[in-house]
Amino acid sequence: MLRNYLKVAVRSLLQNRLYAALNVFGLSLGITCALIIYMVVRYHLSFDNFHSNATNIYRVVTERRGEVVTYEPGVPAPLGKAFRQDYDFAEVVARTATFEDIQVTVEGAVQKSRYKEPGGVAFVEHPYFTIFHFPFESGNAALALSEPNTAVITRRLARKYFGNDNPINKRIRFARNISVRITGILKDLPSNSYQKTEIFVSYNTLGQQSEWLAAEDSWNGISDAMKCYVKLRPQVDPSIVERALQSYASKFRPDLKKVHHYKLQPLSEFHFDAKYGGKVEKKNLWILALIGLFLVTTACVNFINLATAQAIKRTKEVGVRKAMGGLRSQLFGQFITETALITIIAFVVATGITVTILPQVSNWFEIPLSLGLIADPYLAGFALLLVVLITLIAGSYPGIVASGFQPIIALKGKISHQNLHGLDIRRVLIIIQIVLVQALIMSMIVIIRQMEYVRKSDLGFSRDAIITLPIASGHQKAKTVKLEMEQINGVGNITLCYAPPASNDRNWTTTPYYDHDPSGEPFQVSVKAADADFIKTFGLTLIAGRNMSTSDSIREFIVNEAFVKKLNLASPENVLGKTLDINENKGLIVGVVRDFHDLSFHNDINPVAIFAAPDLYMAYAVKVNTRDLEGILNLLERIWRTNHPETLFEYEFLDDDLASFYKTEALMFKLGLVFAALAMAIGCLGLYGLISFMTARKKQEIGIRKVLGSTVGQIVWIFGKEYVYLIAAAFLIAAPVVWWSMQKWLNGFKFKIELGPGVLIWGLLATFVVAFLTTGYQAVRAALQNPIDSLQNN
Repeated sequence: MLRNYLKVAVRSLLQNRLYAALNVFGLSLGITCALIIYMVVRYHLSFDNFHSNATNIYRVVTERRGEVVTYEPGVPAPLGKAFRQDYDFAEVVARTATFEDIQVTVEGAVQKSRYKEPGGVAFVEHPYFTIFHFPFESGNAALALSEPNTAVITRRLARKYFGNDNPINKRIRFARNISVRITGILKDLPSNSYQKTEIFVSYNTLGQQSEWLAAEDSWNGISDAMKCYVKLRPQVDPSIVERALQSYASKFRPDLKKVHHYKLQPLSEFHFDAKYGGKVEKKNLWILALIGLFLVTTACVNFINLATAQAIKRTKEVGVRKAMGGLRSQLFGQFITETALITIIAFVVATGITVTILPQVSNWFEIPLSLGLIADPYLAGFALLLVVLITLIAGSYPGIVASGFQPIIALKGKISHQNLHGLDIRRVLIIIQIVLVQALIMSMIVIIRQMEYVRKSDLGFSRDAIITLPIASGHQKAKTVKLEMEQINGVGNITLCYAPPASNDRNWTTTPYYDHDPSGEPFQVSVKAADADFIKTFGLTLIAGRNMSTSDSIREFIVNEAFVKKLNLASPENVLGKTLDINENKGLIVGVVRDFHDLSFHNDINPVAIFAAPDLYMAYAVKVNTRDLEGILNLLERIWRTNHPETLFEYEFLDDDLASFYKTEALMFKLGLVFAALAMAIGCLGLYGLISFMTARKKQEIGIRKVLGSTVGQIVWIFGKEYVYLIAAAFLIAAPVVWWSMQKWLNGFKFKIELGPGVLIWGLLATFVVAFLTTGYQAVRAALQNPIDSLQNN
């Protein structure tokens, strides 16, 4: 029986190649999306679930409850040690201090000896490897980091630095000439781990990198670099631990005891909680999964539309089979077999598409993806389930309808709308498809307009033609290098600074003492360490007072308008000459600059204080003439290599750094375009399926109308009005949904466009154009058909 089903199915598909091709194309798009989305969602949901006792692992984080609530993944450096000594809630406590984007030098290397490591280096207390399950290949986990200047690296880095040589007891150097001895090798870290650092250095070496972070009395600040991890004892209530942690704010920061709140963040939230630096929010994964489900469902709906239209053309075949004694179950089995064959072919095509585009998808999402159907039983099981469900969902309805035709009516070829009861559900499903297409088109218009607004808006500082280079030496040497760079023809202003005016690298303080008044209400200030050329290099506008002194020994401050407003002063001039004390840096306020965006457009403009602090300078910012950019870069590199022969020459354009603020939106935009294109393609198939069904059903009606004198335009309108109604109905659903969701998305920006009705109108017009291009040819062809052919019983 099955063999006969297959023979008939193959013959039917070969006789109706266009029908088969459209169904294969539509289903393959849906299956491709389903496979890719499944792999992406499953990858992210697997994060950090390989650790033993993962439910007992937490990170201590800081919640600042000021005028606005802000969140820091870091804590004061001494907190971990104090908690370990004062309480026994935890089995293990470990502190880490991470510094990203470092250069590593392999000591004694014959060939290449310098490497850039974006993951950086983590100074960790040795119990860290008791909390987290990162297995050692060699070395003792308990002793490997017990001595100063010792390090543990991954097997990948060991091969990279030392080839096939034994790396144990070999030395590497990084940062401020910190030399460490390799005492252990870890197995390569899983890609689905929150931990991206591959170099772990003993915590008692931290003082060589940062005396402030290493100090056991430095409660007066919080750095994102400093983390504290705990593994709680079984049955310990985290809320009790949080109350105990809060005692440290009362004891060591009484001025901020109502502002700083220490919380426990579970390991399961490290990857997902955006407030504390999580990369992906779970709600976005579920949205992605819903989009995948909807695309597969719409592909099935299209199949149902096309298959039902095809069933009408096969009514006589069904009538003959029934007249010859064919059972309804046998006819149903025949249609299911044809559906299964199409689905399997579509799956093979989808597999090829997936393999082809997977590298690009992996690059977009920045995750490793591979279609290992044989090696991955979960993926294989999902694929099998997908094929079975699509076959049943897409094949059942046409099979039930076609197998239910009455033999006499079927043999006469007089299947009418009344005979096909319940098929109006098709219109509902088509409306849902159009809603998705309209929603995606309108959403893309909003995102494009907002991103254009961000790109073209005045940031309050110059961002064009500025490159940044890391400072690789002490301040005096940096000043010498700066003077040499300024002699290059085509180089404008150069400043030594901690970071550009807007940057992901930033310092904050919460207690600036203004005008000798330590009792003033504390507020957050963004601290910018920079020399006097900072204002000229970045084109900041002085609106009151003067620039800072060029002398490093004179402490003077430049503040912005937001700082003045925070003090409720009537005029910027009123703040000049007042004393400011930030983290024991005391000096006079000598100037006020116009407000500039120190963070992305997601954030308000913060109070800012700029002052000279040579020990904090981390970068050169160089204004260049882009007409001879290559020549200027070559000369800069020559100066660099002369002064820093052991350091890699690296630079970054400020524009690229600022673009990282909107990385999520850029990915969202790319995905939106892809899904809009896919939804439009599948939606077009749906419209094509509906017009195919309508032309098949109205064949005789069209013939009668033409005989009675109807024009081509009148007949085309019979089909066209159907789409006008469907698109209008879809618009009434899509418009409020898009308005609400995009308004909510825009509310994530403090600086944004106004959402007007034009966005909705453009989305509606685009849908009409797509519908016309998809169905116009079929409608006109039906209208031009010879009425004699239409009225014949085939």
